Amino acid sequence: MPGSKEHPGDSGSPDDALGIVLADTVRGTGASIGGLYLIEDAEPVLRLVALCGLPMAFSAPWQRLPLTAPVPVTDAIHDDALVSIAGQDEMARRYPRAAAVLPYPFALVAAPLTGVRRSWGGLVLMWPAGRPRRVTPREHGHITSSARRMARLLDDATRPPSLPDQPRVVPVGTTRHPAQTGLAAADYLERLPEGALALDLEGRITFATAAAARLLGRGADRLLGTRPWHSLPWLDDPVVEDHYRTAIVSRAPVSFTALRPPDHSLTFQLYPDASGISVRVLPSAEQTEHATPPTGARPPAAAPTGRLYQLVHLAAALTESVTVRDLVALIAHQILPAFGAQGLVLSSVDAGRLKIIGHHGYPPDAVERLDALSLDTDLTPAGQVLASGTPAFFADPGELAANYPRAPQISGKQAWAFLPLIISGRPVGCCILSYTRPHTFTADERAVLTSLSGLIAQALDRARLYDTKHRLVHELQRALLPRALPRLPGLDVAARYLPAGHGTEVGGDFFDVLRLNDTSAAAVIGDVEGHSVAAAALMGQVRTAIHAHATAGAAPGQVLARTNRLLADLDSELLVSCLFVHLDLGRHRASLASAGHVPPLLRQARHPAGVLDIEPGPLLGIDTGTDYPVTTVPLLPGTTLALYTDGLVELPGTDATRTTTDLAAHLDTADGHDLERLIDRLVRHTTPTGQHADDIAVLLLRASRLGDGTA
Repeated sequence: MPGSKEHPGDSGSPDDALGIVLADTVRGTGASIGGLYLIEDAEPVLRLVALCGLPMAFSAPWQRLPLTAPVPVTDAIHDDALVSIAGQDEMARRYPRAAAVLPYPFALVAAPLTGVRRSWGGLVLMWPAGRPRRVTPREHGHITSSARRMARLLDDATRPPSLPDQPRVVPVGTTRHPAQTGLAAADYLERLPEGALALDLEGRITFATAAAARLLGRGADRLLGTRPWHSLPWLDDPVVEDHYRTAIVSRAPVSFTALRPPDHSLTFQLYPDASGISVRVLPSAEQTEHATPPTGARPPAAAPTGRLYQLVHLAAALTESVTVRDLVALIAHQILPAFGAQGLVLSSVDAGRLKIIGHHGYPPDAVERLDALSLDTDLTPAGQVLASGTPAFFADPGELAANYPRAPQISGKQAWAFLPLIISGRPVGCCILSYTRPHTFTADERAVLTSLSGLIAQALDRARLYDTKHRLVHELQRALLPRALPRLPGLDVAARYLPAGHGTEVGGDFFDVLRLNDTSAAAVIGDVEGHSVAAAALMGQVRTAIHAHATAGAAPGQVLARTNRLLADLDSELLVSCLFVHLDLGRHRASLASAGHVPPLLRQARHPAGVLDIEPGPLLGIDTGTDYPVTTVPLLPGTTLALYTDGLVELPGTDATRTTTDLAAHLDTADGHDLERLIDRLVRHTTPTGQHADDIAVLLLRASRLGDGTA
């Protein structure tokens, strides 16, 4: 509650109180690392807003995550349940992409922040490698209680929480013994023959004994405030930095040996905790033979390990982008922040021109001027970059204007990276990252961006092919479904078809409403087995057959029986579920026949909604001699009949019967005045994330008084 003693620091905004609860949770559960994610309202993205026990640089690959990303926290939000990872083996098995970026021994739990009316985000906790492998009931209760507390803070806040570009680092706090003075501790360490260093969580040296300085060959004044792999050239190796990262993430002791030229082998023992790392420096018992580096020579600078892991993370993410829209969102939300860039232009090569297919951080007039430029234009280096196949980097407008005088004037940006997108020698496009301020590109940035350009090119080629196939598939789907539903006196109608979230196979779900005469109509919904062109073709034939039999005056059972015989004549191996409804609007009744279809929902005025009990016949295509029973129900004004396909209720990990009953209860409480909005509510109720593995078709029928068209 704002201003209460329970949540100090909350004065209308929950930001401070959330940080306090996060730190309390980390301490109370014995976790070493904690992170708080909130969902952005503008788009389905998680933003890391608070962080405990981990340096800011470590969080770079995880600061913005699509809600569809295959990581524990998104699964916890989707399933509204705790996700527990016992160790690195389980992480590699269940979340290989995350494991590639965090190849360290640790345990992890992710919990959803579920409020009264919405999901706010998720909580992530990590433990050292030595922790018991499973969450205890007491820990489970502590974590879920903390998640509920955070959700209540967000529910009760008088204004929305802030979503900073960088997460706030929240101190956990450690207990020290005040009687033990720093001077006494320093004197104790100076008396030991071994060297001692203290590093903060960022890897900077905060204390060094004289013995450590002697063993490292550099004065303490030149070591303090530096990272060892920066101030000591012979430790400038990604492996050394990785040992530090391992200690920070796993909170387990780490030991390694390094050669101080020319022939001094030193052992480094790292002991981490929540405040930093204590390092023992010892002469190695065994001196390893190494070639002495030439005088004055220094190995080429290697990319920091963090950058290498970041490349692995981004590469894995690029392999998962499916559409061009996915790819643009990935570059904008993960690659731009990773390199501190603010602008993006993604273009594809089309008939000698660069057609912009995605952009971010540019005003519309600049995009219009940049779109469809010729490859040989002097307004941008993009054409030259594609011709040479070599990226171009410009640290400020002066560098770019030297060869392309008009280019800086188009966008007003101050630094640029032009990345050619080439596959097997074939240019497919160009990716431009831009900055609002001058930016010097380091050697490792250039190397990583050059590597990424090849991965982006492959992702773009795949995405364009997918989009083309997807567009063709859904154009076929739309052609097979009715373009519009008839307007009938005494009947309000609304329908929706939602294809599966991803895929380039056409589905077999179908629906139709037929006007039979002035006072009667027919409605049908069905689902052909499978997702293929064959399923779509059969769906069109079934829909045509039902239309013909219904308009010829056949009863509901006869319509299905005759269509069933047609399937036998077609010799199709595919089966079809179908529900046919004859609507007698003059007599206010509906007659239904089912061929193995999911039961409809019925809501009558002043009666609770429920699942309509219909005796089903077999699926179409099984037995040509079968009969289909008919069920008749009243259809008084105000009655709503909901027909749907199994994609709405048959969800992975759920019981379809229970889901259907729950959906009926939701239909009972939802406002049914606007049928289109009612469909939205029904779909959102069973698939709140908007992701569904199967096609969904919904057809709502509501009886109204003849002549008025309203309920």
